[in-house]
Amino acid sequence: MFAVYAAEQQYRHDTWTREREHALIAAIRERKIAAVERMPTPRAPRPAQVAWPRPIGLHAAEKCTTACAVA
Repeated sequence: MFAVYAAEQQYRHDTWTREREHALIAAIRERKIAAVERMPTPRAPRPAQVAWPRPIGLHAAEKCTTACAVA
């Protein structure tokens, strides 16, 4: 009789745990769907960057016309 009672208790515990896990998964799924719906509309693409970026530390010469850049 004790084995039957223990099996029933285990079944109830497993059923309760499974229902709780399914509820958690459903809540997570609903939050993901809500988050996707709240995402902002995509903006226009960024303009293309220059093909050859300047090295770090160089700047364009303002007064000197013979050099392209001054260190």
